[in-house]
Amino acid sequence: MKIAEQVTFGTGLLDRATELRTDSSELLRLTQIARILPIWRGKPLFERGLEHHLTLAFLELDHPQLRSRQDRLVFLGRDESGPIFAVDVSDWVAEGDIPDPSAFVDQTWQHFPDTPDTQGFAELRGVMAQLTPLEAEIAATGRSILEWHRIHGFCANCGNKSDPVLGGWQRDCPTCARPHFPRTDPVVIMLITHCNAVLVGRNALWPDGMFSLLAGFMEPGETIEAATRREVFEETGVRIGIVNYLASQPWPFPSSLMIGTHGLATTTDITLDPTELEEAVWVSREEMLEVFAGHNPDMLPARKGSIAHFLLSNWLADRLE
Repeated sequence: MKIAEQVTFGTGLLDRATELRTDSSELLRLTQIARILPIWRGKPLFERGLEHHLTLAFLELDHPQLRSRQDRLVFLGRDESGPIFAVDVSDWVAEGDIPDPSAFVDQTWQHFPDTPDTQGFAELRGVMAQLTPLEAEIAATGRSILEWHRIHGFCANCGNKSDPVLGGWQRDCPTCARPHFPRTDPVVIMLITHCNAVLVGRNALWPDGMFSLLAGFMEPGETIEAATRREVFEETGVRIGIVNYLASQPWPFPSSLMIGTHGLATTTDITLDPTELEEAVWVSREEMLEVFAGHNPDMLPARKGSIAHFLLSNWLADRLE
């Protein structure tokens, strides 16, 4: 797609300045002038403006809440305003509005101490469509890399604790000298069409009426095309012929790369795998236009900001080339 890089999180505007990751003295100097994005349990810090519009909120190194957490800084890169770091503040104990782990999307807001009343932590999935392309990339990068550190603190080779190096973009094991690098899990997400219709499905855990494109993790030794055909057949029994790549989206929940493909169905009969989907249906272009316009009370469109919404909206506008 010619407009593939317009997808949320996927614009590549952040200068990651990888040449600085090996210069520890320069990184230390940059922390003194950097903007630092605190992230609490996966939720970035935001500034709430007029009509509750949110933008990323940054702190400086001498902020009271960061003084004891300086060893957790991860260098994200730089933009026209200077260097940017992220820091995990998940050990802070919030009061009052506590997230419900069973909620599909966390709608709670946690005010961070020693910041203005307009600043707090919010779930990125709920606000991603409000952010500028650069803000979205910064937030997604920070969330993903900090989550990797949280769950990969020990060497997978020998089991001993590893140490972060290279500005937070590598972990080295001091015991067996094994290096470890941030992981990204590839996922195919498929725009499957047949004539004038698109195949969509829903998981039983989703809100009532929510439908999206089919998706699934790629397996070792598998091509993107093969994964597209396998996942669609496993979930719905539909056979796919020609498969083309469309666009990709970093999806920081926690660390996937969504690979958008367009597959042409050679069969249309649906046989559901009930462990994967609660429902799958073919929807005509005209019907999907009504869904996107909010005129179908039984079906909600894919979430704004997701690659599913991006692909469907461009299919409707005939902009897949």
